[in-house]
Order: sequence, then structure tokens, then C-alpha cells
Amino acid sequence: MRCCLNPDCEKPLNPDTHKHCQQCGSRLIDLLSDRFKVLKPLDRGGFGKIYLAEDTHNHHQHCVIKQLAYQSQGTWAIQRAEELFTQEAQQLHQLGQHPQIPSLYAYFTESANLYLAQEFIEGHTLLKELQQKGLFSETQIRELLLNILPVLRDIHVQGVIHRDLKPENIMRKQEDGTLVLIDFGVSRRFTESVLTKTGTTLGSQGYAALEQMQAGKSIPASDLFSLGVSCFQLMTNKVPYTLFLQYGYSWISQWDQHLKTPISDHLRTVLGKLLQNDLRLRYGSAASVLADLQTRPRCLDTVQQSQLQIPSLSYPLLPPPWSVVNPTINPHPLALKPFCLLNSLYSTPSSLR
Repeated sequence: MRCCLNPDCEKPLNPDTHKHCQQCGSRLIDLLSDRFKVLKPLDRGGFGKIYLAEDTHNHHQHCVIKQLAYQSQGTWAIQRAEELFTQEAQQLHQLGQHPQIPSLYAYFTESANLYLAQEFIEGHTLLKELQQKGLFSETQIRELLLNILPVLRDIHVQGVIHRDLKPENIMRKQEDGTLVLIDFGVSRRFTESVLTKTGTTLGSQGYAALEQMQAGKSIPASDLFSLGVSCFQLMTNKVPYTLFLQYGYSWISQWDQHLKTPISDHLRTVLGKLLQNDLRLRYGSAASVLADLQTRPRCLDTVQQSQLQIPSLSYPLLPPPWSVVNPTINPHPLALKPFCLLNSLYSTPSSLR
């Protein structure tokens, strides 16, 4: 099958013999950049489509092709799109070969479209895991934090902000369960503005921090807020976007009322400090969150309140009185007499009546 690369094509798959798309009429391309054979569309991202492809220069290994399609006409829009594309490519290259970030293979321009080729991660997103397996336990949330926070720490040190952190942008590798941070498509330097000319923010409503949405300010603490919201969603299955539409950012102050099961005070404190609208009260760095998670005692999985049991207490084993341990009693000879005789013996003498 040959895949049409027109981002607006609704039925992009065509027989190998076709030279033009049977749906939209666009010319079909054999290899992008004389290297990548596009197999099928995977998803539609914020700036265009995402395709599965084969890298003919690397043993036909699967990879992901991200297409940046222009959303509007005009010189400014084109320049803005190219700026975002170039910046993303440079940032991904700058991040190097981090084991929890997809590798960048190439970036190029072809047929007035921009393309980015990245490592294909075989696995599933945490959003899909939530939908298939149910709510995350406290242990799973701690695992998530302890695995993703080091990645955020590393990219923040290099001046990169992810800016779109949410469960569908965190993948679990099929081979070993490693968590991988994907989709840096809207990543920006935190020293720059994140507002477009039309005032549209980059990021996802419900996950993006207050300063990110209202003031166009994106800093490491913004990613930490989004990570906290992601943990909240995985523990409650509540959609942050829906809460945002209903209550704005006010729901954040009562986030723990949505919990289905109790959690430890320690984790509640950590999440509460991630989920702060006020930057002065929120964690400022991934390293500080890690320090709190690693220096305080870990707890076991939380359970339903009705399942909580008072632990049994151990007391010193002191020898009890001998009569309790082995109440051996030598009967008095009179005890063998009939009850009437005993009654006469223990009755009050008539002289004392």
C-alpha cells in the first residue's frame, strides 16, 4: 500500500500501482527524503499528522514521521511554523541519546511540508493503560514520578520545557516497561514567549499551568504542574479538561476530594505541592520533588478504608500463675463424700443459731 501525505485526505491508503491518491488526487511519493517509506497514518497531532514509516537506510526499521502542516496562510504563519519546527528539531538533537526520549533520525522539508523522523516506540500510552487496566495505585504513581522526574530534570537543565505533558504523551515500552516521554512537538525554550500571534497558547487545556495559559510563561515548574495533573487523572479517571471547563483552575484546590481510594499523607503532600496554581507554593524543580520522594519512607499500596485493619500487638511472654497454666488440684478427701455430708459439715452449728 502507498500512503497519501495530504494532511486533509480522509482515506490516504492506496494500492501500490497507483501514482495518485484515489481519494484526493494528490501525487503519491515513494520515499520521503529518498529514505523513508510511509506505511500508514498513526495519529493527528497539534501541527499535522503522524505516520508510521520504514527507514530504508537503517534495515527498514520502523520509525515515526511527524508532518508539520501549515494551519493558515500568510508569511507570518509560514515563518512561525518553520521556527517551531526548527526549534523542535534542534531541541531533540540537543537532548541526545537519552534512553527515555525517542531518538531523532532526521528532519527535512519536502513538497512545502516539514517532516521530522523519530524512533518508533513499541508500547502503549499511560492513557491507554488507564482505560484498559483501571485506576493507578499509589505504588504505580510513585513509580511514575520516580521514572519521569529524572527525565524532566535532565531536559530542564538543558533549557528545554516539554509543555504538553499528559498521560497520552507518556509511553510504556512493550519490551521492558520503561516509561518514555514523547511528543516534544510544542516544546519551547522557557526564556521565550509561548503565545502565537492570534493569542492561542501551546499546550493542552486542563494540563497546562495557570502561568502557561494566561501569561504565556513557561518554566520548569509548569511541567511539574502538568505531571501532577497527569497523576491526578491516573488515580481518579477524571478528565482535567472537563474540570477546567466547569471550574477553571479552582478545582485544583480540592483535587483530593476526587480520589477513589485513600493515599498516604506523604504522597498527598507531594501531589499537593505539584498541584499549586501559585508558583511560590509549587515545586520549582524536578530535583526537589525527587528529594522529597526519596528521603521520606515509602508506603505500601493504599487500600479501601473498610479494609484497613488494626495491626496486632506483641506483648512480652511472661509466665502466668501456675494455676492458670496447669490447674492441677488435689481434691480434699471430704470432696469424695456425698454432697449431703459436705452440706452438714459446712452448715452452721445449732449452738450458734
